[in-house]
Amino acid sequence: MCGRARCTLTAAQAARAFGFPTTAAAAAGPGGGGGGGDAPAVRTLDLDRFRPSYNVSPGAYLPVGTVRAQPAVGGDGGREGGRAEPVIQCMKWGLVPSFTGKTEKPDHFRMFNARSESVKEKASFRRLIPKNRCLVAVEGFYEWKKDGSKKQPYYIHFQDHRPLVFAALYDTWTNSEGETIHTFTILTTRASTSLKWLHDRMPVILGDHDSVNVWLNDASVKLEEITAPYEGADLVWYPVTSAMGKTSFDGPECIKEVHVGPSEKPISKFFTKKSTTHDQSVKPEKTISEFASHASRASKVEGDESAENQPEGVDQKQPASSTVKDEPVSLEYQVFGKPQSIKDGGTVTSTDITIKKQDDSGIKRKFEDTEIKAEMMENSGWSHSPPTTTKKGKGAKAASDGQASLLSYFARK
Repeated sequence: MCGRARCTLTAAQAARAFGFPTTAAAAAGPGGGGGGGDAPAVRTLDLDRFRPSYNVSPGAYLPVGTVRAQPAVGGDGGREGGRAEPVIQCMKWGLVPSFTGKTEKPDHFRMFNARSESVKEKASFRRLIPKNRCLVAVEGFYEWKKDGSKKQPYYIHFQDHRPLVFAALYDTWTNSEGETIHTFTILTTRASTSLKWLHDRMPVILGDHDSVNVWLNDASVKLEEITAPYEGADLVWYPVTSAMGKTSFDGPECIKEVHVGPSEKPISKFFTKKSTTHDQSVKPEKTISEFASHASRASKVEGDESAENQPEGVDQKQPASSTVKDEPVSLEYQVFGKPQSIKDGGTVTSTDITIKKQDDSGIKRKFEDTEIKAEMMENSGWSHSPPTTTKKGKGAKAASDGQASLLSYFARK
């Protein structure tokens, strides 16, 4: 959390953000009076190392505010020895503990943040809490929102563009060449209610001069009270270019707002379904049912359904569907006397439709034949009993009305 920030502040702007006094100055330059013609009225150290940047990362120098006991200075106008006074010093972002070996290569990305909930439990931070507290001023910081394999950076800042002040801890390390390097780490806490959607952590923001003064000078206050998430509604954000991922990318383009499209898939994706053999066999059945529903008043033709989907109460004399599950159905319909093939997804608006079923098996149902023959016999005046013939001189005579007599059933060949 908080691995990138924007800091283009002058020394005077940083001093005011820390609550340190400033004074008018004619001189300009690093640590001098740019931006308003004033300068810090406090001691400054190593400010020539600071390079303003829109994309600051661990390992870079930033102006840091702290309170230190000043050494005694002889002569008139000297400061009183041992008195604590505010100081602005340029320090490197990314803590290197003082007990680090002189020959070790420092890794500033290792401890550029420190979890406020556990600083009392770790030796690297615990010993710094009483006397090595400091402040870091920036104009804003960046955070990345994860969306699957993609990450979208956001720039977070105060709505009125005043500097953000972070609670931090610093330490001093001496390398093998005898160089003394001051480094710091920014404290983090759980995300505020309004920023939980973006990340689960955020830097400890000291939103007013009272909280700044407590962090620097009052070690008796509980750490949990100072490091609570900043819940002010004046903290705002917007998406910026993904080029922020490169530490070499710098300039005003870093904070230019960009348009971010919806992360959701197009709504058409929700209706896309992989087609299977079973789906292909079901689609024509549903289409025919829809056609039959519209044509029922005119043609009284019922839709074709599989036997297992037949509802209760359906007249069983109607021919059942010969559709076989997992096999496509070969169907045709006739519109205005012209046969047309039904395609998946096709539509027909005419209600004058005759649906003809093609029986792929080629087997005629016996009960259909029986029903048809019986109907023909009734219409011709014959009984349902099968007619028989007798040889001349044997058996009974046929009835005068042309119908077979009862005795004809007992005739012998």
